[in-house]
Amino acid sequence: MGAGEGAVSTAADEHTPRYWIGVVSRAHVQGGVAGGFAQVCHGKERPLRRMSPGDWLTYYSPRTERIGGAPLQAFTAVGRVSDDIVYQHRMGDDFVPFRRNVVYLPCQEAPITPLLDRLSFIRDKQRWGYPFRGGLIAIPAHDFAVVAAAMGVVLTIGPDVGTLTDAP
Repeated sequence: MGAGEGAVSTAADEHTPRYWIGVVSRAHVQGGVAGGFAQVCHGKERPLRRMSPGDWLTYYSPRTERIGGAPLQAFTAVGRVSDDIVYQHRMGDDFVPFRRNVVYLPCQEAPITPLLDRLSFIRDKQRWGYPFRGGLIAIPAHDFAVVAAAMGVVLTIGPDVGTLTDAP
């Protein structure tokens, strides 16, 4: 089975999932979705190791391209971490970033500004971009559900408090 293919690992049921936002340009998100992987914080290993199988990930893309791209300020993908493997992938002689496998769901991009008042992790609505400076941030399940719904992905509260599942 290739990266990102198939169903989410059964290990997803062994812990309470966490919810993450990765901050990545739209062009890089599209590459990850096509390849079934997540890569954050310029390919660093440690942020990816914070995630576990069954965790949910959405991407916020401030720009279309990392360098010189047009402003976008939208959520651009949503998926679920599929296994425990963090691995390196050679992209050039001197760039070998870390990745991990993610099963992405079909979705549409969602601008962030209409969601700001409904996202509890953004405490200062005037300086709403500040939390995204970390590159990978944990957010509450409710906030993740708000973002996913805006992207056309229906998630429901699971049997455990704070968990989301794919809607039937």
